[in-house]
Amino acid sequence: MMRPVASQYTVSRPLYSEDAFTNEHEKIYRHRKTLLDHVKAYFTCDSKRAKNAALSLFPIIGWMKAYRIKEWLLGDIVSGVSTGLVAVLQGLAYSLLASLPPWYGLFAAFFPVITYFFLGTSRHISVGAFPVLSLMVGAVVTRMYPDEGPTANITGLEGLSLDQQRVVVAASVTFLMGIFQLAMGVLQVGFIVMYLSDTLVSGFTTAAAVHILVSQLKFVLGLTVPGFSGPLAIIYTLEKVFVQITDTNIADLVTSIIVMVVVFIVKELNDRYKSKLPVPIPIEVIMTIIACGVSYACNFKEKYNVEIVGEIPKGYEPPLAPKIEIFAQTAMEAFPMAIVGFAVAFSVAKVYAIKHDYPIDGNQELIAFGVSNIFGATFRSFAASTALSRSAVQESTGGKTQIAGLLSAIIVMIVTLSLGFLLQPLQKSVLGAVVIINLKGMLMQVREIPYLWRKDRPDCVVWIVTCVASILLGLDLGLAVGLGAELLIVVFRTQFPRCSLLANIKGTDIYRDRKDHLNIYEPDGVKIFRIPSPIFFANIEFFRGKLVESVGFNPLRVLRKRNKALRKIKKLLKNGELQITEKGLLHTGSAPIEESEDESNMEDLDKPTDFQNLPVQINWNAKLPANICVPKVEVHSVILDFAAVSFLDISALKGLKTTLKEFIRVDVEVYIVACDVYILEKLHSCQFFDDEIKTSIFFLTIHDAMLHILEKHPDQSGDKNTIEKVIPETLHDNHSNGGSILRNRDKVVSEPETKF
Repeated sequence: MMRPVASQYTVSRPLYSEDAFTNEHEKIYRHRKTLLDHVKAYFTCDSKRAKNAALSLFPIIGWMKAYRIKEWLLGDIVSGVSTGLVAVLQGLAYSLLASLPPWYGLFAAFFPVITYFFLGTSRHISVGAFPVLSLMVGAVVTRMYPDEGPTANITGLEGLSLDQQRVVVAASVTFLMGIFQLAMGVLQVGFIVMYLSDTLVSGFTTAAAVHILVSQLKFVLGLTVPGFSGPLAIIYTLEKVFVQITDTNIADLVTSIIVMVVVFIVKELNDRYKSKLPVPIPIEVIMTIIACGVSYACNFKEKYNVEIVGEIPKGYEPPLAPKIEIFAQTAMEAFPMAIVGFAVAFSVAKVYAIKHDYPIDGNQELIAFGVSNIFGATFRSFAASTALSRSAVQESTGGKTQIAGLLSAIIVMIVTLSLGFLLQPLQKSVLGAVVIINLKGMLMQVREIPYLWRKDRPDCVVWIVTCVASILLGLDLGLAVGLGAELLIVVFRTQFPRCSLLANIKGTDIYRDRKDHLNIYEPDGVKIFRIPSPIFFANIEFFRGKLVESVGFNPLRVLRKRNKALRKIKKLLKNGELQITEKGLLHTGSAPIEESEDESNMEDLDKPTDFQNLPVQINWNAKLPANICVPKVEVHSVILDFAAVSFLDISALKGLKTTLKEFIRVDVEVYIVACDVYILEKLHSCQFFDDEIKTSIFFLTIHDAMLHILEKHPDQSGDKNTIEKVIPETLHDNHSNGGSILRNRDKVVSEPETKF
C-alpha cells in the first residue's frame, strides 16, 4: 500500500534578526490605554451604554422579548410544577443539614428564586438550597448555638428559643454571603471561580457528600446526636452514633432502607431509559407522599416514637434585619460559602448554556446570587445556590426559561400557605434517606482517583488533599487547604518546568527535544535551550542552573579560572619567565610554576577578561604554558528559545542579564529567539541592553539564529568550501600536534607542546 504524499510548502526569505525585521517591516504605533483611561471609560455614560447596562443588569428584558409562547409555555408549565414538587421536598430535607426547622427550607426555595428570575442569565438552573452550602450553614449555626454547651452572646437574641436563634444566625451569615457575592459582581471579579479547578471541586464535593452522609445517620437511625463543628467534627459525630447504635429506632431504619432502595432502583431506570421516558419519574415525590400517608394512617409518631416534621406554620414571617455582631464572627465562613455557592451554580449554568447555545455572564451571575441571598436572608431563608439534580429536573421536563423557575416558586408558595399540614406526619428519616440517596453522584466521584493517578499525578494529589482535609478539618478549612495545594502545584509546575535541549530535524526548519528523535542534526559547539514557562523571581535560579547543566560548564567558574590564569601569565611575562618567540611562548623558569590562589582583588575575577598590555590573545581551549590549567569550553553559541516565556519580572530580568554576561565574557555567543514583543519592549524600558548585551542577539526563529551561527562559524558546518567562501582566514587554528595557541592581534603565534 502506497503512503500518501505529504503536502509541502517552500518559503524563501531573508535571515531575520529582530533588528533586521523591525527595520524592514515598519510597525504601527498603538496607544496603550492606561489605568486612568480604563477608569474614565468605566464611568463614561451615554444612551447606548445605559441601554446595554440595563440589558446586562436585567437579562429578563432580553429573553422575554424573544419568548415563544406557543413553543415554550407548555414546557415551562410542566417543568415548573415538576421542579416545584422536588424543590419542596429538597427544601425540607436540606433544612436538616442546616440544623434548622424543616419549613425554613421552603423559604430558600421561594425568595431567592423570585430575584434570580429578574437578574439571572441562566435559563435552566433551579435556584434554591444546595446540600453542601446547607451543611456549611449548619456548621456555623452549631458552632455558635450548639445543642449542648455554652452559646454565643449576641445582643437581642437572649429571649429567643434555640431554633429561633439558629434562624437568625443562618439568615445573617446568608446575608453576609450575599454581600460578598454582590461586591465581587460589582467589582467584576467573576474570574475568581477559575481558581477552583474541576479537580478541586470534585474532591471538595466528595468530602461534602461524606459529611452529609454522616450528618443524616442520626435521622435514619432515629438517634439523638448533638451537632459538632470545626476540625474532626465528623469523627466526634461518628463516635456519638456508634456509642448509641443499640438505641436505633427500627421503624425509622426500616422506612429509610425501603425509601432508599426504591428511589435508587427507579433513579437507575430513569437514567437507563431517559431517551424513552417523556419526563423522569419523580420517585422522591411519590415516596414522600406514600410515606406521609403511611405515617399518618399508622400513627408512627405515637406507636414507634419516630421524629416527624411536625407542624408547619402557614404563611411567611416579617422581614428580619441581620445582626452585625454575627457578621464579625462568621466572615471567615461566609466568604468560602460565597465562592462555593457561585462556583457550583456557574458550573451547572455553563453546562446548560453550552447545551442550549446561549450566553451567560459570570459577573452578572454573582450579582444575581448576591441579591437573591440578601433578599432571601431578609425573610429568613438560608444560603441558596443550585442543585444539579433539581436543575436536571427543570431542564429535562421541558423547561426553556426561568418562567419554569418562577412557577416552581409558586408551587412552593402554595405549599407554604395552605398545603403544609399534609407534610406534618412525614418522618425526618424519610428526608434523611432522600438526601443520602441523592449523594450517589458526588460519592461516585471517588472513581476519578485511579484515572487521575495514571494521567496527572499532581492533579490527583490536589483531589486527595482537598478531600481528606475537607473531611477532617471541615469544609471551610478544607477548601482553603485544597486551594493552597492547587496553588502550590501551579507554583511547582512553573518553578520547576521541564527544560530541554533542542536539535534540528534533518532537512527542515523544525526543532524538537533531542531525546525524542533519532534523525537529528546538532552542529558542534551549539546548544539550543528551551524553558517552557514564564521566568520570574521563583524560578530564575532554576533556569540558570538548568542552563549551566545543559551546556556542560559553569561560565562564571570558567571566567574566574581564566582571569586567574591571565594574572599568572602577566606575572610570568613581567618576571621574564615567559618569552614571546616566533614559535610561541617559551617558559624559561627553572621549574613548573605551581598555581596559587591569589586572594587580592577577588571581585575582579568576575569582570571581563582584560588583555590590555598583553601582546597576545589566548586560545583558552589549547594547552597553556607551565602548569596553568583552564577548563575547556567546547560551546561557542547558545540559543535560548523564549517561545513559551510569557513574561519576565524585574528579578528574572536582572538574573537573565547576569547570566548572559557570564556567557559573553567567556566568548560564548548567546542568542534569544521567538521573544514576545511585549517582553522586548520591557527589556528596552528597563535598560537591559548595554555595551555587552546588544539587541542584535534577538532573532525571529531558532532557524534564523542557527543559520546566522553557521555563517559566523563555518568551520562547524563540516564543509571546507563553505568555510573558504564565508571566512577565508580563521582566527585560531588547532594543530594536530595538540600545541597550545596564543594569538597575536595581527597574526597567530603558535607554541609547541613543550618549550620549557
